[in-house]
Amino acid sequence: MIPFMMGNPGIWIIFLLVMLGGMLISYRLRSKFKTYAQIPLASGMSGKQVAEKMLHDHGIYDVQVVSVNGFLSDHYNPANKTVNLSPDVYEGRSIASAAVAAHECGHAVQHAAAYSMLMLRSRLVPVVQFSSGIVQWVLLAGIFTIRIFPGLLLAGIVLFALTTLFSLVTLPVEFDASRRALAWLKGGQVVGSQEFDKAKDALWWAAMTYVVAAVQSLLTLLYYISIFLSGRNRNS
Repeated sequence: MIPFMMGNPGIWIIFLLVMLGGMLISYRLRSKFKTYAQIPLASGMSGKQVAEKMLHDHGIYDVQVVSVNGFLSDHYNPANKTVNLSPDVYEGRSIASAAVAAHECGHAVQHAAAYSMLMLRSRLVPVVQFSSGIVQWVLLAGIFTIRIFPGLLLAGIVLFALTTLFSLVTLPVEFDASRRALAWLKGGQVVGSQEFDKAKDALWWAAMTYVVAAVQSLLTLLYYISIFLSGRNRNS
């Protein structure tokens, strides 16, 4: 959500710079994955096979690997224990496919190990789904009525803070999943040493998108807080 051009101009400028950085990182990520998707694995394994091997190597047999539509739509669903891979990853036999498949299985390994941050993020999902559906309208109404009913904007800030918390909790979850994936890939049964370096690079750029999203969310939250404080000071 892009905040209104009011309140603290310094935060607004930083926000725009972070958004620009996010766009550049997103472009770089797509470029990296496009490049690494063209480099075939020496092992010849598909993303599906990589995922299943990683799961089985960690003693996980109750998680299903399935294909879902979309580009970079890959995710792990702890509710039904499925590793969902996009067609390019599911069927692909490239470095990019192996890196993404292993990363998503990293989440399955987290789930099996009851990794605390993943458990916290899972508990936040229904709350964030509810708040994200109404927060923009509450914030909009709160800004327009700040002089007569500042509590409404405060309520919107609390709701938005939940989405910010979710973004921040997501960071250690994603970094840890990549760490687990790379530790497994380093074994050499799926990728060689040069392939490993490229897989590590791909996952690093993917992680940076989550960092930017968290920073953007935090700056937006601070921006709305500055609007609330400015409005309260004018009323006092």
